[in-house]
This record gives sequence, C-alpha cells and structure tokens, in this order.
Amino acid sequence: MDEVRGYAVYLFDEALQVLGEAIRPYLQDGPGGPHVFCREVDAGGMLLNMQLDGRMADGKPVAIELMVPTGMVRMIVSARSDGAFGFHPRSQAAPAVAALDD
Repeated sequence: MDEVRGYAVYLFDEALQVLGEAIRPYLQDGPGGPHVFCREVDAGGMLLNMQLDGRMADGKPVAIELMVPTGMVRMIVSARSDGAFGFHPRSQAAPAVAALDD
C-alpha cells in the first residue's frame, strides 16, 4: 500500500466566496469542511504556493501550481497515511532484570 503524504489547506469562508467557481475544481469535501489537498505548500511569501497532482480530461497526470494570498488561509493540516504517525499506545520492552549474586 502506498503511503499518502500531503497537506489539507482550509480557506476562510469569505475566501471561498471571493474565489468562487475558480477554486471549486480544486476543493475536496471532508469532515472539517472543503479544503485543497496538495503534496507541497510554501507559505514563505505573500502568496501560499500549493503543488497539486491532477489529471487531464484524457486521464494523463498533470502538475498544478495554485497560489492564493496567505490572508485567505484559515489552517493547514499535515496528512499522512502511515500508522507510525500520531499519538497511540506503543509497545514497551520488558524491563531488564539484574542477576543478584548471593
């Protein structure tokens, strides 16, 4: 199974309204609301640069670069599908028992 890594970028409701139909093809719906899922983000300037993987109408893969003003961004969530990420019980090794000399 391939590991999925990326970022879910949530925009403010006002940003979604302003961007309108232009942003709709890039939105996915989820429990936290509509978001843009991308493989890379760069928030180092006035614009948030998002790198997305898409498909053309004929099914061929295409790299998409989407930029929005950073003021439109409500939250960015890192997403990973591997089980080693996050907080969960981990198995612990049994404590070593020292041998006692009589």
